[in-house]
Amino acid sequence: MDHTALHERARTTGVQPIVYWLVRAVLQPFFHVYLRLSRIGLEHVPADGPVIIAANHRSFLDPWVIATVLRRPLYYVAKRELFEKRWQGWLLNALGAYPVDRGNGDEAMRDTTRAILARGDAVLIFPEGTRTRPGALGRPKRGVGRLALETGAPVVPLAIHGTEAVRRGWRIRPHKVRVRVGRPLTFPQVDEPSPQLAAAVTDRIWPCVMLQWEWLGARRVAAAGVNEHYLPGVALPGNVEFPGAAKSAAALAAATAATAGPNAAGAAAGKVFTEVDALARAAGSAGRSSGL
Repeated sequence: MDHTALHERARTTGVQPIVYWLVRAVLQPFFHVYLRLSRIGLEHVPADGPVIIAANHRSFLDPWVIATVLRRPLYYVAKRELFEKRWQGWLLNALGAYPVDRGNGDEAMRDTTRAILARGDAVLIFPEGTRTRPGALGRPKRGVGRLALETGAPVVPLAIHGTEAVRRGWRIRPHKVRVRVGRPLTFPQVDEPSPQLAAAVTDRIWPCVMLQWEWLGARRVAAAGVNEHYLPGVALPGNVEFPGAAKSAAALAAATAATAGPNAAGAAAGKVFTEVDALARAAGSAGRSSGL
């Protein structure tokens, strides 16, 4: 299928309302009943205007589940192989997906993403770049930081937990799925951010996603009384709490300060984002001195 046409429709027309809301009407009760879907923190997602949803990626179900959780249409990238069949490509595009050529610098995908945000819609980004099924979260790529700086759109950290256990071959089995949303993060807008600046912003975003994910994992461990990831087969004593991965403690503390609440966030924002702001000012000064 012609990928140029798919990108053009995502940039201009957007989702097909009848198809989108019909599919949503079918999937939403299915996810709630069959997957026992729970949602926390939806009030942090802006009701309108551009927004970047930064989430971890565990299963092919993630964009579908997240799209049904939000109360507004959601756009996201999908690997180009999924659009080879004409009917499948049309359906995915009608539901908000647009193709990406993974492993290559896909400028068309980036242009489409920027156009969608400029129009005031929501875009889902998986900073890990691919699915990370077992174990801890993967390492993020700096694309989400670059996008946040280029567009100035707020970034909402989101974690999804449980979808990796739903699929067994071609069988979709019932399993508890949880979604938790954190407070939005904002960054200064920079026309041409450097790789270092984009990486610095990504390093501020990803711990906030980790914070949501660790919280969901801690709740699961507390309920089960066993931590199969870190201590497989070992029952936890009743007086032991599970704080999350020790290696991410410092990052989670910074994320907590940035997302704790209106007063705490306001007091900590200058300290947390000092490095990012300094890099942004340096990038702006460099651009002015070079006549950009």
